[in-house]
Amino acid sequence: MPRPLKGMFRRGRSWYSRLYDGGQERWICLGPDLGEACRRFRRIKRGDQPASGLSVNQAAVRWLETYIAVARSDKNVGTAKYRVERYLGKKLGYKLLSSVRPDDIRLYRIWLEKQGVSIQTVAHILSDCRCFFLWCEDSGLIDKTPFRRKMMPRIQEKPPARLSDEEVETLILLQEPYGFVIRFGLSTGLRWGEMARAQVADIQKGKLTVSQTKTGKVRRVPLPVEICAELRGRIGKVIPFGEKSSGAFARMVRRLSGIRDFRCHRLRHTYACRWLEQGGGIAALQQILGHSTIVTTQRYGKLSDDAVEREVGRVFSVQTVAKTVAKNSSCVNVGSIRLTQPPVTE
Repeated sequence: MPRPLKGMFRRGRSWYSRLYDGGQERWICLGPDLGEACRRFRRIKRGDQPASGLSVNQAAVRWLETYIAVARSDKNVGTAKYRVERYLGKKLGYKLLSSVRPDDIRLYRIWLEKQGVSIQTVAHILSDCRCFFLWCEDSGLIDKTPFRRKMMPRIQEKPPARLSDEEVETLILLQEPYGFVIRFGLSTGLRWGEMARAQVADIQKGKLTVSQTKTGKVRRVPLPVEICAELRGRIGKVIPFGEKSSGAFARMVRRLSGIRDFRCHRLRHTYACRWLEQGGGIAALQQILGHSTIVTTQRYGKLSDDAVEREVGRVFSVQTVAKTVAKNSSCVNVGSIRLTQPPVTE
């Protein structure tokens, strides 16, 4: 394994070298591979390191073909390609990659916010932009990414989009198969794609084995007795809907129930909130939902206002009882001797 040359240093996953131009220090990224970094460092020392003449559009095509094609799923590959064509290429595609400055990224964000998309969508598009310029830096196409830390918009946290108890009662009584799908989603917390792929044969001893997951990890989800009873005698798929039919399913449920803001993912939010409200642990909830970090689980599963009020009432009642007992008590026991205390005067 090659050793780093004098003048090279590592920051994060990549190797860098320093150059001084006009009295100013400039870092040049040499990439994450040490062998290639040493070869690039020698070329820089010889002075034959050419500047990249690629445009943003040309570099973005390389990014899609080399990095995105192997790092993301087919669906997310299509999403990244659409964002490049619709936004990044339209606003910055004509510029030379080496000429993009931080102010260009700031103007890009301002332009995105005027396109009529939500602030969350702006954050997703900028996240792809940040990934693109980091890849350009690691690949040696630019010395340093122009994307700075504070360029991402600040997203105001929203409460989980759970269903109320009244909405749940309405939904579980819908005609079949819609009512069963609602009950199954509320009892498992599965994503729509996981529900659509679930097979009755995957259920063993009251647990559903979910193999094709978002994180790529197999997990086992416990099923309530009532759901197991409804599935008894069935074969094949658990629900009679495909992976791409979530929109049609949600539209039909809205039509049947009158709940205008129903979406399939709200079943998952409701499951997480109810789990915590009933005393379930957040670590177990993370495993059931299949989140890679517990931070995501904390964002999904938050107590409702009613649950918080009940908990506050319980704590206050305990405190009141404790104060009453302390105030009425005028005696303490020390060993086997009973000492009488005079009442406290305020």
